[in-house]
Amino acid sequence: MAGATTTHYTKLSHHQHMKRPSLYQITILSVLCSLFYLLGVWQHSPNTASPTPPKPCLTIQTTQSTTLDFTTHHTYNATDQPNLSYPACDVGFSEYTPCEDMKRSLKFPREKLMYRERHCPEKGELMRCLVPAPSGYRNPFEWPTSRDLAWFANVPHKELSVEKAVQNWIRVEGDRFRFPGGGTMFPRGADVYIDGIEKLVPLRDGSIRTAIDTGCGVASWGGYLLSRNIITMSFAPRDTHEAQVQFALERGVPAMIGVMASNRLPYPSRAFDMAHCSRCLIPWAQYEGQFLIEVDRVLRPGGYWILSGPPINWKTHYKGWERTKEDLNAEQTSIENVARSLCWKKIKEKGDLAIWQKPTNHIHCKANRRVIKSPQFCSSQDPDSAWYTKMETCITPLPEASNIREVAGGELKRWPERLTAVPPRILSGSIKGVSPDTFNQDTELWKRRVAHYKRANNQLSQKKRYRNLLDMNARLGGFAAAFANDPVWVMNVVPTIAPVNTLGVVYERGLIGTYQDWCEAMSTYPRTYDLIHADSVFTLYNDRCEMEDILLEMDRILRPEGTVIFRDDVDVLVKVKTVADRMRWESMIVDHEDGPMEREKILLAVKTYWTAP
Repeated sequence: MAGATTTHYTKLSHHQHMKRPSLYQITILSVLCSLFYLLGVWQHSPNTASPTPPKPCLTIQTTQSTTLDFTTHHTYNATDQPNLSYPACDVGFSEYTPCEDMKRSLKFPREKLMYRERHCPEKGELMRCLVPAPSGYRNPFEWPTSRDLAWFANVPHKELSVEKAVQNWIRVEGDRFRFPGGGTMFPRGADVYIDGIEKLVPLRDGSIRTAIDTGCGVASWGGYLLSRNIITMSFAPRDTHEAQVQFALERGVPAMIGVMASNRLPYPSRAFDMAHCSRCLIPWAQYEGQFLIEVDRVLRPGGYWILSGPPINWKTHYKGWERTKEDLNAEQTSIENVARSLCWKKIKEKGDLAIWQKPTNHIHCKANRRVIKSPQFCSSQDPDSAWYTKMETCITPLPEASNIREVAGGELKRWPERLTAVPPRILSGSIKGVSPDTFNQDTELWKRRVAHYKRANNQLSQKKRYRNLLDMNARLGGFAAAFANDPVWVMNVVPTIAPVNTLGVVYERGLIGTYQDWCEAMSTYPRTYDLIHADSVFTLYNDRCEMEDILLEMDRILRPEGTVIFRDDVDVLVKVKTVADRMRWESMIVDHEDGPMEREKILLAVKTYWTAP
């Protein structure tokens, strides 16, 4: 029979052999391809249920009939599951911050607090275990209640409640902490303190949207500015003030571990409309004014710097500060001189507050370098380079302006128009490959994508289920912009290996973010985020570092019962799912918003609830 078939084939004419298939044959072939594709997706999908049957249970529309639970329960307490590839780390690592490890930091110089900077473990030192939540961990209070309350079990540290009792930072009340809103320089509360600032600086007209708080404590200043539509990047080192940044994050307030030392802050130039230091203990006048020069780099043209605490109002406070009048007067004089050398204008000194303003362009400042010899303007480094980039003692030049009234780099719209207006960096053509049209298209695209996410995970539509969000590959900030009307905040990360540096655009939209290399740990505590969005992260980092190390870091910074949304090529997501399902996560692949024929898919994952014993 085989021979007959072969003979018959060889007798076919050339015309018959080249005959095109009929429409009927093409249709049959297409149907068969689709069926085999859907069967393949079905085979890679989970068939296991949650350890505690969810009520209510979320139904996902996908290529299969299954369920995935995004609701919170915090009742499942499994500490030993022998079938899992990744064991739990020891309970002593429940607050592990790999790149700010207290023991490792002691190996580095104390000068300028360099030992408090990022010092990440080498590849051979990486831990391949799951960081546990402390025993008794509970999901944080919903926003805005969380601004004032946090569970004691989540951050079991009483030290600040004793050390800062008089300053009203934090109090212990039974099984919870209460944050009265106080600070070292505002024991009567952040609201009263901010009201004082508002008499000197416009805080409600939308002209100020992004702020940075250097040495933030428990971030009450940033927490209370949110009611004025100002979002603050608060940072403080991991030091003797135990868990101050962790408290901020438990409150649902944006914060990072960070310090002003030898490296630039991990933010682009011209990022913040306002900078703040309230007794932050940063030696502004030392090291040739290097720290104030760094604040100048990240301040927008016309931005404000607010200083309270030593040495401001030293004539009233010098006895309480246990310093001499001469010492405090000399420090203030030195700060005034550095600010003047940066061409800042002192707006007002009133009570415990002093406020300076950066010029809107550098036309006059460059002219007066003939008289003021130091600092000179920088000539080499990229002003937006800020990942392990050393600080300099030179002024970061603003973009050229044609006249003294022009805002260098372009004037921003007021919030909220600023969110969707085309950013000046794009209008100027300085972002390669991004035009005003592509920016507007990207904004609309992410509205559609987030709407699809909300259909797939109905918890996203519930206003108080999530609070702290992370976008691991933010690009133009479209994901965050689509959540503008929800009570959430988004940390927009632009990876250091991204083909285009777009973090400046993110800030020009009135959003916040940071640089990050995902081959290293993030400068934050475990259990920071309620939801993580990873768009093409593993395609970007293909062959650069291990997939499982990135996923273990995601697990570290994700809260129990937190959600991850992966978006990537289906082959990549199948590999991700294989690892995720060995990390006490439950996951499933669902279709792209444009339907099942797209190779790009979405992997939804939920971290199950478990704690240290």
